[in-house]
Amino acid sequence: QVQLVESGGGLVQAGGSLRLSCAASGRSFSSYIMGWFRQAPGKEREFLALARESGGDSYYPDSVKGRFTISRDNAKNTVYLQMNSLKPEDTAVYYCAALVRARDFTDYRSYGYWGQGTQVTVSS
Repeated sequence: QVQLVESGGGLVQAGGSLRLSCAASGRSFSSYIMGWFRQAPGKEREFLALARESGGDSYYPDSVKGRFTISRDNAKNTVYLQMNSLKPEDTAVYYCAALVRARDFTDYRSYGYWGQGTQVTVSS
């Protein structure tokens, strides 16, 4: 089992950057594939990025590829999401999650552990 706590959200102007952190508790963090999602009001939870256990492989949807970068530090039990060139449409609550079902990793239902979320607001 793993507990997750996100931080680093806030208000930023369009074109700016933010770095989100997700701190995990539990000794098994390095065995989990980790993902980042976001959810805007009235919209479904959207997959943003995934990092494999060692951090060597990562995946992104086209909507954020080239702007967002996921990384992890297993020694610190932390996964990060670097977000650059932010747009107003990036405004949402951002969540990190641990994958528990080895199927569609873009589907939020494949993830069993979630943080409480951190708000990101991008002003125009």
